[in-house]
Amino acid sequence: MLKRDLVEKTTDCLDGYLKKDISRAVDIIIETMSESLDQDNRVEIRGFGSFSIRTRKARLTKNPKTGKIMDIPPRKTLHFAMSKSLKEALIEKK
Repeated sequence: MLKRDLVEKTTDCLDGYLKKDISRAVDIIIETMSESLDQDNRVEIRGFGSFSIRTRKARLTKNPKTGKIMDIPPRKTLHFAMSKSLKEALIEKK
């Protein structure tokens, strides 16, 4: 699902709101979540899941093409953990 699909589906469900207003609301939600994650805060949406930032350790790896040993610095990655209710709903669909 793309952002525009989310905006269209939400607009269909909410009569009386303009598409541009719903689009702005989605932008604000995404922007707020991004800012919170940037400050290393956890974002939890009940019934859906939680987003958090994890730091991967620095490591050494070998380039398979050249055989040269490379140093990979530590970096931050996004982690998503789905809620129990979402997990159960997905299992039931199988």
